[in-house]
Amino acid sequence: MKQLAAFASAMGLLLMGVLTGSGPSQAAPRDRVLIVAAERGDVEAVRVALREGAAIDARDDRGRTALLAAAHKNHVAVAKVLIEAGADVNAKDALKDSPYLYAGARGHLEILRLTLAHGADLKSTNRYGGTALIPACERGHVETVKTLIGAGVDVNHVNNLGWTALLEAIMLGNGGPQYVEIVRLLVAAKADVKLADGSGVTPLQHARQRGYREIEQLLVAAGAA
Repeated sequence: MKQLAAFASAMGLLLMGVLTGSGPSQAAPRDRVLIVAAERGDVEAVRVALREGAAIDARDDRGRTALLAAAHKNHVAVAKVLIEAGADVNAKDALKDSPYLYAGARGHLEILRLTLAHGADLKSTNRYGGTALIPACERGHVETVKTLIGAGVDVNHVNNLGWTALLEAIMLGNGGPQYVEIVRLLVAAKADVKLADGSGVTPLQHARQRGYREIEQLLVAAGAA
């Protein structure tokens, strides 16, 4: 009875999505159930959909898998079920987001750790050519940055804008405590404090222009000029 109720619930969510125009219209019916249930955080419906034969890495009309749909809403329990069932943590959507990249960028730490434990590609990049570390630094996710550095993500990767994680932490942060800590973590991980942006402006110059004294001191102590 519990399984039937879960499947009925997922079908109801699917119907709601279809009626409102928000459903994953490109997927087969069982696959739609899975993606909608994952997006809504319905663990039991996800389990039933998988048992009923839904393709675990099926895509919706935005190229999202069920796992990526769950990652968007930070549904940890659903993500755990899908990952343990073999969902691809590196499958990218039309925007070049993957569950791993999205969790890193948004600071969804529990899902990020699950992806890292199940084959996350540390060299994969988003639509800006950046690793998961770069947007994590930009958005001030200290624990996420620490986790990604510990996992071995390249701290000196340069994205399509010509920026490293260190540059984004300075240029797009606010100089507050979380950004000071992120710079400290990056420096400790051997980030190149002299690596300039595409216009030749160094991290130290950016910090001084913005009046970020604590960050400036960290960079100078690390040999920046």
